[in-house]
Amino acid sequence: MENLELQKNANEIRKGIVTAVHAAKAGHPGGSLSAAETFTYLYFEEMNIDPKDPKKADRDRFVLSKGHTAPGLYSTLANRGFFPVEDLKTLRQIGSHLQGHPCIQHTPGIDMSSGSLGQGISAAVGMALSAKLSNDNYRVYTLLGDGEIQEGQVWEAAMFAGHRKLDNLVVIVDNNGLQIDGKIDDVCSPYPIDDKFKAFNFHVINVADGNDFDQLRAAFKEAKETKGMPTAIVMKTVKGKGVSYMENQAGWHGKAPNDEEYKTAMEELEKAGEALCQK
Repeated sequence: MENLELQKNANEIRKGIVTAVHAAKAGHPGGSLSAAETFTYLYFEEMNIDPKDPKKADRDRFVLSKGHTAPGLYSTLANRGFFPVEDLKTLRQIGSHLQGHPCIQHTPGIDMSSGSLGQGISAAVGMALSAKLSNDNYRVYTLLGDGEIQEGQVWEAAMFAGHRKLDNLVVIVDNNGLQIDGKIDDVCSPYPIDDKFKAFNFHVINVADGNDFDQLRAAFKEAKETKGMPTAIVMKTVKGKGVSYMENQAGWHGKAPNDEEYKTAMEELEKAGEALCQK
């Protein structure tokens, strides 16, 4: 898919994120928006998946380890055709299949329930090991927050993955620099992130702009070509990307826009979409 089409999809995914969180009056827009390009690239370009057959045996797997950014994953799955985009307006409502964190039992396209930070990567490592033991050729991708990697379980999983040479595993760190309490390096610095993964026998790719499709394409290509060790892609992103008043603001980690803020955000995203259509 051409970059322009990917950019249009990412913009639609951002609209879905803002719409869902506004409708729910709760949720996590900041880290969902920062990862919109990653979600887009994975589901529209990188992964072997089929919305008509969400459980096909040879599909690539994705685990949203930072499960609170479910609005980003839900919007992506909806725009990819796993379920109607209209469902996004039911986020977090009683009886909806779209709850605050991903649930494998209820939502088409979800490969693992997640949300307790640090645990998703362990599940992804287990999936990658299973593929190796069964001689299956599917790949496993997992997305972590940079605040999440302050959890010790992340590094236990990384140690195991590196030791078992799980080259079918790609760990992506959304390094937007902010977590719920502020800057990650003020709360409990995980830097240097790349050297830590290297110490656990990962091939590490630093992406200077994780909101740029050329850079993401190059990184995922390199990951696929890496043999004998797992890959960690550490990507610098902008929290709240695409909505001016949310960008680089820790306060938008877990807060819903009010009606006026929603209107402003959607107007900005509509304008961004129109600009892309004129290219």
